Amino acid sequence: MNTPSNNEPNENTAPDIAEIKVNGSVITPDQVVREMQYHAAESPEVAIQKSSEVLIIQELLIQKAKELGLDKDVPEDSETPKQEAIISRLIEQEAKKPLVMEDECEKYYNENKEHFISKEMLELKHILLAADPKDEALRAEAKQKAEGLIASLSDSIDEFEALAKEHSDCPSNETGGSLGQITRGQTTPEFDEAVFELEEGLAKDPVESKFGYHVVFINKRIPEKQLEFEQVKEDVAHMLIEFGQRKSISLYIHKLIDEAEIEGVDFEVGKHA
Repeated sequence: MNTPSNNEPNENTAPDIAEIKVNGSVITPDQVVREMQYHAAESPEVAIQKSSEVLIIQELLIQKAKELGLDKDVPEDSETPKQEAIISRLIEQEAKKPLVMEDECEKYYNENKEHFISKEMLELKHILLAADPKDEALRAEAKQKAEGLIASLSDSIDEFEALAKEHSDCPSNETGGSLGQITRGQTTPEFDEAVFELEEGLAKDPVESKFGYHVVFINKRIPEKQLEFEQVKEDVAHMLIEFGQRKSISLYIHKLIDEAEIEGVDFEVGKHA
């Protein structure tokens, strides 16, 4: 649902707001002012226009739902507000999800293969020597300790899990320092940038992050890969169904607007659709 923006209207400077009529039902200036808090805009005039359009569309949907008897027997104890529940009933009945055939999905996949590529991944483990960024002495001590662990592991990498359990300040110490498989953006920016430049095996130098210094071992680099249609066809189908329903809802709203008698505001959303 709507979340208030920081652009709350100033009632002392807001322009005059006309009363709006939608098929004879009145939307008052006070309703428009209340709605404006949910629509950040570059000017009060634009906020008024956006708010008016939202209220008009809501009113049209409610009117249509009542005309079709879809406002009956709405559960009073539902967590969903009554108006929202009524509108959802209308959308479900009048703008149904389209059927999508597999050949449509495959056609979309073939025309948009660049969107179906798995991200590069790293399978890695680490030992974190934690140190506050503001504590220079502790940072230097953590770096020195990390360098010592790297020297030790250079001779016996099989000790990594045991050393992680003993020394690491990360919860992953319980799993031998394993972070599993990560993609870019899943860790802190500085750690992310550093580890994705590493080769497989033990990093020769500690990796610094805001948390401290890390001893890092890259088990495996998994390059990005083109996903096959069979791997993504369900995702493609869901996406096309969602696209189709959005279009159906938009056309339905345009139709209601074109058929409506709206007074008090210039509202062109439904024209030429």
